[in-house]
Amino acid sequence: MQTSLEKESDKCLRETVLQQIDWEPEVVSHDIGVGAKDGVVTLTGFVHSYVEKVAAEKAAKSVYGTKAVANDIEVKPGIRTDPEIARDVIHALKLDSRVIDDRIKVTVQNGYVTLEGAVEWNYQREAAENRARNVSGVRSLTNRIDVKSGASATEVKTKIEEALRRSAEVDARGIYVSAHNGTVTLEGNVRSLFEKQQAERAAWAAPGVSRVIDNIAVAP
Repeated sequence: MQTSLEKESDKCLRETVLQQIDWEPEVVSHDIGVGAKDGVVTLTGFVHSYVEKVAAEKAAKSVYGTKAVANDIEVKPGIRTDPEIARDVIHALKLDSRVIDDRIKVTVQNGYVTLEGAVEWNYQREAAENRARNVSGVRSLTNRIDVKSGASATEVKTKIEEALRRSAEVDARGIYVSAHNGTVTLEGNVRSLFEKQQAERAAWAAPGVSRVIDNIAVAP
């Protein structure tokens, strides 16, 4: 009986994720497959841009009951050379005032983009990634940009805890924060993957955070 209930739950989750992906305007491909088992969603198939791949994953994570997402979607863009992609990525970074482009190095190999360098805030790191992944021809992106700041561990911990308490989307009572040398660790339990992501986002927003270890468990 339990097995039957679990299968029905997986089927319901799969159908809901498919509906959510279909609802997402950034996803235009009709070649995406969805599987679900014990709350873990697997995405397969093909899209034409890296933006689509990211949007499909975001849609799957937003569905209640999703505990984790394995994104195995392949990006098959039109043929573009690595120098063309690199040139457009560099140009895209220059257009964003949040990005200090002279601190960032861009490497492209077979459409796979790597960003390296150092910035002071995570929003600058995210802005660079968002700009780069929208460039035509990008198949995947690795963000190795470091966040470096002089903020103390106590200051970082306090700011994150305050941000969690202010958030209407996160129950801060079940989350525990620790910080050391720019690395923040989150522990505890939340009700959804979305809530877990919001908690991690709040951690990244603090000054000087270079790494977040998210050990929060999702318990719907």
